[in-house]
Amino acid sequence: MMKREWTKRLHLAAGLGLAGVSLLALGCSLGPKATGILEGHVSIGPLVPVLREGEPEPTPAPEVYAGRQIVVFSSGGRREITRVEIDGQGNYRVALPAGSYLVDINHAGIDSAAGLPAEVEILPGQTTRLDVDIDTGIR
Repeated sequence: MMKREWTKRLHLAAGLGLAGVSLLALGCSLGPKATGILEGHVSIGPLVPVLREGEPEPTPAPEVYAGRQIVVFSSGGRREITRVEIDGQGNYRVALPAGSYLVDINHAGIDSAAGLPAEVEILPGQTTRLDVDIDTGIR
């Protein structure tokens, strides 16, 4: 009888140990995915239809950036992941899980951006830079 009780306890302990290891492994694989940073500078222009010779290009006011966003899609472009605000100086920054993404702008009005949409690869713990030139279409 004593041997049978000891065998049951051994099996129970082994089963609990295996369950604990399985939960630990599952918890690690479901934990947060390593992230990286996507950042860049956005330039917007032209802002006026005609510049006189010698006049500098006007600097965009913060309101000019406020209506525009960087849009991040899944790598196939089928699913929107996030929209990123552009600050008043034209900079943006977002943390993303490591992986491949398609980046575009929100196309306010007739805006376009050469080279977009663009594929980017976000690596864990690293910063990926993508600068964007938005053409307002003003001529």
